[in-house]
Amino acid sequence: MQSGFKPDQKQNFGGARYGWNRCAQSASGSSLELEEVTLNWNKWVRQTHRWLSIAFTVAVIVNGVAVARGRYSSRMGLLAVFVLALEFFTGLYLFVLPYATKWGSGRRTD
Repeated sequence: MQSGFKPDQKQNFGGARYGWNRCAQSASGSSLELEEVTLNWNKWVRQTHRWLSIAFTVAVIVNGVAVARGRYSSRMGLLAVFVLALEFFTGLYLFVLPYATKWGSGRRTD
C-alpha cells in the first residue's frame, strides 16, 4: 500500500517521531538501564482518523434512523458533529504531513 511518501522521506521525517527515555530495572534488580521508546505519531493519527471515520458513519446512520422514527434530538446531531470535528483535525494533520516533510528536508517545491 502506497502512502504518498518516498522511502527517504519516511526515514527523514519518521512521522514526527520523538524519542523518550524510559528506565527499566534489570532482572537482578540492582542496576537501571535506559532504553529509548519511539512514538510514531503519524501511525497513531492515521489509525485514529480511520476509527473516527467509522464512528462518524455510525453516527450518521443512527441520526437517519432517529429522523425516520421521529425521535431525533439535537444532542444526537451534535454527537455526529463532534466526531466530524475530531476527524477534521486528524485529516488536516494528515493533509499537511507531506508538505511538512518537504519543508523539513529543505527541498524546494518549485
